[in-house]
Formats: sequence, C-alpha cells, structure tokens
Amino acid sequence: MNLRSATIAELRAHLDQRKLSAVELTDYYFERIDRHEPTINAYVTQLRETARSAAVKADKIIAAGQATALTGIPIAEKDLFCIEGTKTTSGSKMLADFEAPYTATVSEKLANAGAVTLGKTNMDEFAMGSSNESSYFGPVKNPWDTSRVPGGSSGGSAAAVAAGLCVASTGTDTGGSIRQPAALCGLTGLKPTYGRVSRWGMIAFASSLDQAGPMTRSAKDAAIMLEHMAGFDPRDSTCLTEAVPRYSQHLDQPIKGLRIGVCEAFFETALDATVATQIREALSILESLGATLIDVSLPHMTASLGAYYVIAPAECSANLARFDGIRYGYRCEDPQNLQDLYTRSRGEGFGQEVKKRILVGTFALSAGYYDAFYGRAQKVRRLIKQDFVEAFSQVDVIAGPTTPTPAFGLGEKAKNSVDMYLQDVFTIAASLAGVPAMSIPAGLVSGLPIGLQLIGNYLDEATLLNVAHQFQQTTDWHTLTAPEAP
Repeated sequence: MNLRSATIAELRAHLDQRKLSAVELTDYYFERIDRHEPTINAYVTQLRETARSAAVKADKIIAAGQATALTGIPIAEKDLFCIEGTKTTSGSKMLADFEAPYTATVSEKLANAGAVTLGKTNMDEFAMGSSNESSYFGPVKNPWDTSRVPGGSSGGSAAAVAAGLCVASTGTDTGGSIRQPAALCGLTGLKPTYGRVSRWGMIAFASSLDQAGPMTRSAKDAAIMLEHMAGFDPRDSTCLTEAVPRYSQHLDQPIKGLRIGVCEAFFETALDATVATQIREALSILESLGATLIDVSLPHMTASLGAYYVIAPAECSANLARFDGIRYGYRCEDPQNLQDLYTRSRGEGFGQEVKKRILVGTFALSAGYYDAFYGRAQKVRRLIKQDFVEAFSQVDVIAGPTTPTPAFGLGEKAKNSVDMYLQDVFTIAASLAGVPAMSIPAGLVSGLPIGLQLIGNYLDEATLLNVAHQFQQTTDWHTLTAPEAP
C-alpha cells in the first residue's frame, strides 16, 4: 500500500492488522510535512507533541480491540476550529497569537473518535476568499502545480490532503469553500445540510451560511468523517436534532432509477468549454449506472452571486465587530485614545479582503439601505430555496460543475474581485438554500483536476455519498495523486 495515497478505510485495515502502528503512521506524515511543507505552505501550526501523544494512546486502544473507524488516523483541521491551548488564527494577523480557551465541538468529536490531529491548516483570512491568497501567513500552493492556487478558503486543508501531508482534513463552506478547493485539488469535499454539523467553536464568518464538513480522497472516507463530525449540539442553537445515519453503511446501493437533475444554466454561465465536456462525460457515466437525467430549472440561480455578496459581508461585519483590540486579538501599539485604539487595531489587524467585506456589509446594514440591500437579498435567498424545493420534487440529486475552470495561477485574479468571486458561481446557490452539496473528482483538464458537483435534498447526505461512491467505483479520478512537490 502506498501510504501517501492511502484512504482512511485502507489505513484502518492496516492499523487493525498491526501492519503499522499509529505512531509510525504519524511519524510518516510529519516526515512528509518536513519535506514538502516549505513549498506547499498548507499548515499554520503543527501539533507534533500532542499528535504523537494521541498516536500512542490510539495504539493502546487498537491493541485493546476498541478502535473506532478514526482511531489512529492522522488528520488536519482548518485553522478556525478552536482547540484548547492551541493557536487558532483564522488566517489573520488579528488572531496570529490567539490561543483558544476551549475546543470546538467538531474537533472534540474527532478527538474522542481517536483521530490524530497533525496540525491546523492555512486558510483565506477569516474564510474570505476563493484562492487562499488572502492569508496573513502567505498563499497556499496547489500540489498539482505549485504556480497555481488550491482554491479557498479551505485551501490549506485541500492542499494538505492532496500533497499527502495528512489522510483527511476538516474544512468549512460558506459559499463553496469546501467544494471549490476540493475540485481544484482533486478531492472529495462535502458541505452538509446547514445545521447538520455544530458550528460551536468555529470562528464565524457568516453565521447563517458557515458549515463544517470533511475533505477526503474518497466518498467512503467522507462518509466515515461525517459520521463522527455530525450530530446535535446543545451549545449551537442552529444545530439540528435529527439522528445521524451510518453513512458508510449505505454506500453500496445501486443508483438504477435514481433521478439526477441537470440544470442547463450551469453550462451557460462562464463555464470553460473543456470543463463542460468533461462534466457531461461524468453525467453520462452516472446515466450508464442506471440513473435517469432530467432537465430541471433553477430560475433564480443567476441572482445567487449578488445575494450572497450582500448577505455574507453583512453577517461578516457584525461577527467581526468583536475584534476591537480590547479583550483579545491584535492590539495596536501606544494608542492615543479609544478611537485610535479601535481604528488602528482593526486597520492593522485585518487584511484588505476582510476590510473590503466589512465595509460592504456595514453599508448594506446601515440606516436607509437595509431594506434596499440586505432585506432584498434575503428575499432572493428565499426564492432560491424555493427553486430547490421545487426541483427536488422532481429529482433526487442535482449534478453539474463545481468550478468554471481548473485551478488558476497565483496572483492571476488577485486584482479583479469580480473574476475572483465568479469562482463560486456554481456553489453559492446551495449554500444560500442550506442544502447539502459535494464535489468529487471528475477528470483532468490540461493536467489539472476538475470536480463534479452533486447537490442533494435537505438532510439527504446519504444519497449524495451513495451516488459519489458508485461513481468512484466506476472511475479512478479520485485515486490520482498530485506530482511530488520539488
């Protein structure tokens, strides 16, 4: 078995059969991190001591025959999940030295399942971006081509898995920040139904949109991760109470007769022609497995980008108001007065993209403009949600492209906000509606990965994972690995 490209399921078998230990596996990944991290820049913080201690504990649990699916499995976590006593930066100078006083529910669940967290991954500052270039800690490089971006904001998590610097990772998706980097790095990335996974202990960007999910090599691994991440949390008022299915036990259902919706609007909006051809080939594979392709309409999808870039900045401006240089976070030196403290701490602590979105959001919420902007965007959001409700009365899953193009070059879109925002044009609608969606590898274009997006009905992650797994039993795109970084 090639450890670099091994899946959770494969490593589980090797650990249980004592072909290798959790300590040996952890050491293997840290050796890879030592070799490749200077090029990829996927990690903000490495947790070597705690990881090795967790691996020692995992070996004892395995020896006692009490292992879960994740016991001893080395993972990485996006650096907006708080872990007590560990730096949690959210990719920002504002929190560069912040040590979390508590542990996020997601991190707690994974630790309780025996996962070994190798470190915290780099990300766009406060999860605002589509390229992982806005991080205070520098851009992350795409392992498939280090002159290109890995996507964002979960770019560090995606790059870490794609480069073989961990087996799986956690990410968060506000408007596509799991699915887009998963597509650009050749991974499986899942955004669950809003509320399926607790947001407690996640540093917030846009509270009505943020959702945590897994980034893995395969749909089976994503199912395993989600089983341990999801579930009701009384500390999060938006967390759903519905029971969590055993996703990994429902992957082998044939998809014959499954109704897959295809929205032609996806193929008419800024989609690269070669990507479109590859996605249609992927749809034909699903059809060959017995699924039926049905045309569906999402008439308000074209308005999703505009609605998102009012709602998300508005919520960001409210959430980030707490970073004022008083209680925690960056504080400017020698402030002259309270106004100077606020102004300089925020001006020096936040990066340009974050400041831009705070300004947009504050304007949209200001007196005289609230109804014209934020109120209207929420009405559009309701229409988008209704479009999905109507579509899912006709189909079981909706499929289409994840991104308009393969990974673009570092710096290529940094000065053009509109081009950058358009990278999420296919992912935002599902986020606004709160429905589950995932990206799976669907081919290569000019040697770079692209993703097929699958969108499901509310709380129906099981169907998405089943479809993805069946697709991956027929194709080998998810087994391809990025070339070794120099």
